[in-house]
Amino acid sequence: MALASDGNYDGMKATEYRLLLDGLESPGITRISGLSEGSYDTIEQPDGGGLLVRKISSTKVKYEMLTIERRMDNSPEDQRFLDWWRETFHLSENFSRGSRVRRSFQIVKLDYGEPVLTFLVMQAWIKSSKFSDLEAGSDSFFTQTLEIEHEGLERIAAA
Repeated sequence: MALASDGNYDGMKATEYRLLLDGLESPGITRISGLSEGSYDTIEQPDGGGLLVRKISSTKVKYEMLTIERRMDNSPEDQRFLDWWRETFHLSENFSRGSRVRRSFQIVKLDYGEPVLTFLVMQAWIKSSKFSDLEAGSDSFFTQTLEIEHEGLERIAAA
């Protein structure tokens, strides 16, 4: 954390992070969205024939789907994500393992290059993979967008 000269802490920028898959850093990740520590459904319970409706938690925790956007760059990283996708979908063999192919990975939040926070994503699997549009004359990068379902996200502060 950076302490400003006026005694206040500077906010962390959202631009510094790393994704570690299979213990290896995944370069080329340009965006990660859906970081959520979970939510409960709300159940509305009428109160004994009166006009009040009480709200209670369902006790079932749900996690948002993660969306990971990455630049395609013909590096070994392209192959690692392709291998995970193929392991999940197995379309050439008319067979799908679906959500049985799960991996846990980490998203490390940095501040001025130093790790300050880690999100441990547990039991994740690829829900979908899609690519950016191909457009003549465009100067944008070719990207892959992965939708990732998971069984939980745990926030761990840096020591």
